[in-house]
Amino acid sequence: MRTSNHLIGLLNFLTFLLSIPILGGGIWLSSRANNTDCMKFLQWPLIIIGVAIMVISLAGFAGACYRNTFLMWFYLWAMFFVIVALVGFVIFAYAVTDKGSGRAMSNRVYLDYYLQDYSGWLKERVSDDSYWRKISSCVRDSKECAKMGRNIGGVPESADLFYRRKLSPIESGCCKPPTECDYVYVNETVWTTGNGMVGSNSDCYSWSNDQGQLCYSCNSCKAGVLASLKKSWRKVSVINIVILIILVIVYVVACAAFRNNRRIDNDEAYGETRMTKSQPSRIQF
Repeated sequence: MRTSNHLIGLLNFLTFLLSIPILGGGIWLSSRANNTDCMKFLQWPLIIIGVAIMVISLAGFAGACYRNTFLMWFYLWAMFFVIVALVGFVIFAYAVTDKGSGRAMSNRVYLDYYLQDYSGWLKERVSDDSYWRKISSCVRDSKECAKMGRNIGGVPESADLFYRRKLSPIESGCCKPPTECDYVYVNETVWTTGNGMVGSNSDCYSWSNDQGQLCYSCNSCKAGVLASLKKSWRKVSVINIVILIILVIVYVVACAAFRNNRRIDNDEAYGETRMTKSQPSRIQF
């Protein structure tokens, strides 16, 4: 087997290895979708791309080992479309999570989340009433709010300690009322009106101490889900960008190696033809 065939085989093995973190990212998003983020379709494009790279890499590896031109052409064309799909996925992930972030509150370490800070397709998707019912049910079933409770010496933590906590977007948006409502802290998921509500935020009226309701119908909860999705997608996208750069480099080298293979094949065929013409045998079959 020629050196270029060895190189192509090695490159295909490398792309096979690169498919593992892509597939792992899709599986991680899937686990987040079932437990925290609750958006159960975003992970599938990534899983499909990861599986496709695995299959294509195996085809290219087989083509290099057995010098099968069809498999090599299949590898090059299929990998081109997969790279385009991965580029599209990264652009889409950044585009739909471009806007929105938490707001810092006075005397609070955690952030508050507001739906109006977000925009675009993902916000419309999350805000849709029929879809939100499924998401809010998923958030409720994840028990994120129930896990917030902390006891110090057998006593629930004080308000001052709670205000210094770094809460996740889901915990801040769905498990407590917005800070501007001026509720009085009792524990992590129980708050009283105290001196009455301030401001015109509709979430102040949506809050309930019923542990099955809390702020699951609040706009702040929708914003918290969006913020959590943004965080998850950005993590995966950073990994995908690194893998994409490596994939492009590997693809360019594989194309060059394949072209070199074809040139050598053509030179060998041309050389054999010239030899046959310059030294013809007496008996031609």
